[in-house]
Amino acid sequence: MRTSILIKSLLIAASLPLLAGCVVFERHSVAVASPPAEVVVTQPENPPPQQAEVMPAPPGPLDLWVWIPGCWKWRDHWVWERGRWAPRPHPHAIWVTGYWDHQEQGYVWVDGHWR
Repeated sequence: MRTSILIKSLLIAASLPLLAGCVVFERHSVAVASPPAEVVVTQPENPPPQQAEVMPAPPGPLDLWVWIPGCWKWRDHWVWERGRWAPRPHPHAIWVTGYWDHQEQGYVWVDGHWR
């Protein structure tokens, strides 16, 4: 009987690591982006009018992709940034286009965003 208890105890002790399992914690670094610096154009010239663009075919179904129109960017002078297709972050996401807002200190860029 003592041998039987000893064998059972040894079997239980040997199987404890298997029963306990293994818990793994993953650490994910989350980069918190600081908001972009506000772009203010104080030049006397206004942003040029929107350019007409030829929209290429979407890279996939329209419920997954949305066209983000091109816009003027300021890089010591006005530069046209072409439009592009972007994947929707969720099926019903709508892109709100960015724009140049005329304020007291000049033209201020208001970023586009998903809604």
